[in-house]
Amino acid sequence: MKAIIFGAGAVGFQLAKVLIAEKYDVVIIEKDAERARFISSKLDCLVINQEGTLISTLRDAGAADARFFISVTNSDEVNIVSCGVIATEFKVPIKIARVRNVDYSNSNLLKKNFMGIDYIVNPEVEAATLISNTVALGASSDVMMFENTDVQIRNYVVGKSSFFFNKPLKKIKKYLKERFLIAGVARNEEFIIPSGETVIEENDNVYIFAEREDLSRLFIDLGRKSEKNESVIIVGGTMIGTLVCEELVSGGIKVAFIDKDRAICESLSEKFEDALVIHSDISEEGVFEEEQLEDYDLIITATNNEELNILSSVYAKSLGIKRAMALVTKSGYIPIAKKLNIDSIVSPKLSTVNAILKFVRRGDIKSVHSLFNEKAEVIEYHIDSASPACAKKVMELKRPEGTLILSVIRNGENKIPDGNFIIESGDRVITIAARESVERLAKVFTGSEE
Repeated sequence: MKAIIFGAGAVGFQLAKVLIAEKYDVVIIEKDAERARFISSKLDCLVINQEGTLISTLRDAGAADARFFISVTNSDEVNIVSCGVIATEFKVPIKIARVRNVDYSNSNLLKKNFMGIDYIVNPEVEAATLISNTVALGASSDVMMFENTDVQIRNYVVGKSSFFFNKPLKKIKKYLKERFLIAGVARNEEFIIPSGETVIEENDNVYIFAEREDLSRLFIDLGRKSEKNESVIIVGGTMIGTLVCEELVSGGIKVAFIDKDRAICESLSEKFEDALVIHSDISEEGVFEEEQLEDYDLIITATNNEELNILSSVYAKSLGIKRAMALVTKSGYIPIAKKLNIDSIVSPKLSTVNAILKFVRRGDIKSVHSLFNEKAEVIEYHIDSASPACAKKVMELKRPEGTLILSVIRNGENKIPDGNFIIESGDRVITIAARESVERLAKVFTGSEE
C-alpha cells in the first residue's frame, strides 16, 4: 500500500521508517531542501522537495493511487489544508493530520470530518494522557495499557541485587507466585524476545506483561513498591505540562509548577489557583531547597529542552524526590535516561507515531506500542471468523521467529495461552514482535501484510 507523508520532521521521519520496514510504498514530501536531502540519505523511499499543498506536488507523489495521506508538518493550518486538497482532488481513502492546537483538535468542526480529515492526532494530548495514566499507576516505571482490560506492560532495569540477576527466565518464573511474562529484554543496543533459557544480566531493561495487581505485587517483590503520588512538581509551562497539571489538580493532587518565563507563570497562576507556581530557572542551584520541594513524591520535567529534562530529573532524585519522569524526544536519549535511574520516560514523538499506526492499521488491529527505539512492537489483534488464526491451536499458528503471544483477552478475561489453546472469534490477541517479524506476524492473524 502507498502512504504519502507530508513533513519530514521527527514524527514524519520515524513514521516513514516504521512503514518502510513493513514494506509500505512510502513517499515523503518535504519543502526544506536540506532536510529533504538528509531524509533521502537515510531512508529508502521517494523524497519530493516541494510544497505539499500544491496539487501538482501531490500528483507527483502518486496521490491518485495512495491509500494513506499523513500530514505531520509543524503547521496545523498546513496539515488541515493539505488534507482538504487531497480530499477534494484525489480519492485517498484515509487522511490523517497532526493538529497541536487544542482549540483546533477539540473543535466540533474537526470532529465532523472537516476538510475530509479522517483522524486528528495531537502530540501534546497523547503525551499528557500517557503521563497522567503513568502517574496514576505510581510512576515507578514506563506503562503500556490496553483498552477494556487490566493487563499492562511495565519495564524494570535489573541491578546486581535484583532477584532477576543472572537467572534464566524459567527459574525466575518457578520461584515467583505472580502470573507474568517477560515480553522482551533490551540489552545494550539489542532487543531480545526471550525464551525460558534466556539469562537476565545486569542493566537489562526487562519488559514485564501481567495484570495490574500481579504487576504491583511483583514490583513490591523486586523492591519497586508503587506508592501514591500525592505531591508532584511539574517543570516547564509547555502545553504538555499544562495539560498534565489540569488533570492532576482536578484529581486533588498537590502540584508545584516551575517555569523561568514570568508571563507563563502569571498565566499559570490565573489558570491553576490551587497550584503553587514558581517563577524560577530549574537549572539554577538552590531552587528545590529555597522552595522546600525535596519532600515531593514525583517530578515531571516537561520543558522543550530534553537534555535539561534528563539532568533536572537526575538532580531532583539526588535531593530526595522519590520518583522522576522526563519528557524525551530523541530516541538515542531514551536508553541513556533509563540507565540514569529516571523512573519513567515519555516521548511525544513515539506517542504520536503509535497513535497514527493504530489508526493506519485499524480494523483487525486494536493498539500498537513501539519498544526500544522501535526495534520491537506490541500489537493487539482482534480476531473474527475470517481470520486465518480463528479456530486454530496456538501451536498450529506459523508464527515467525522473534514473536511471542503474550495474552488472549476473551470476554474481558486475560488468558495466557499454551500450545493447545484454541483461538476463537471475538478474541483479542496481544503479541510482541521484533521489527523484522511484524509484517509476517500480521499475515498469521489478518491474512494480509500490514
